[in-house]
Amino acid sequence: MSLERTIMAFAGFMVLLSLGLTAWVNHNFIWLTLFVGANLLQSAFTGFCPAAMLFKKLGVKPEAELALLQKE
Repeated sequence: MSLERTIMAFAGFMVLLSLGLTAWVNHNFIWLTLFVGANLLQSAFTGFCPAAMLFKKLGVKPEAELALLQKE
């Protein structure tokens, strides 16, 4: 899976997790949902995403790099 798809999957998971925690554990988990949404919005404009840096360190490759590897 590419870096871009991994980040989208991670963000979706975090939103669903935080909504579940808000509903079943404590209403203050809504702040996690707000944080994830704000991070998605700012990364759309700035290109800076802390999760992307983490996943890169874990060895997840960007889509462009995977495409080059498939051509070889």
